[in-house]
Amino acid sequence: MIRRFVPFPALAVSLFIMWLLLAQSTSPGQMLLGALVALLGTWAMAALRPKPSVVRNWRQILLLLGIVLWDILRSNLSVAHLILSPRARPTAGFVSIELNLRNEHALAVLALIITATPGTAWVQFDRLNRTLLIHVLDRLDEEEWADVIQTRYETKLMAIFES
Repeated sequence: MIRRFVPFPALAVSLFIMWLLLAQSTSPGQMLLGALVALLGTWAMAALRPKPSVVRNWRQILLLLGIVLWDILRSNLSVAHLILSPRARPTAGFVSIELNLRNEHALAVLALIITATPGTAWVQFDRLNRTLLIHVLDRLDEEEWADVIQTRYETKLMAIFES
């Protein structure tokens, strides 16, 4: 019954809490606005009709999380060095990487990982050629970037979503 009115209850609760945190108020007006935003957000999500994701290997999630956190820390230090060092000459550019990922949820998680890592940005994904284009702040070696994306992230995501 409640799923008919609120199709994604966890999303509704998350949106409601996020609204209150951003508003920094729990006044009745803000709570009413937050509830309205939560309902509209869940209805919009229901209209998109997302496919349910199936996690096939929960252990790999923890492993991937550790790798991502380590890479973000390492990347933060590297970007700080590039910005603060007067001798550093970053060679920003685009890197094209072939992927084997097919699962939409895995691709979305990969996009989040790449975008959350300082110095990298997801630019484009060509579904026909299965090619990912990313922009990197320090493009030392395209093969190294491809290896990082394919071995550190893609293999784990395939184990999580596609195995």
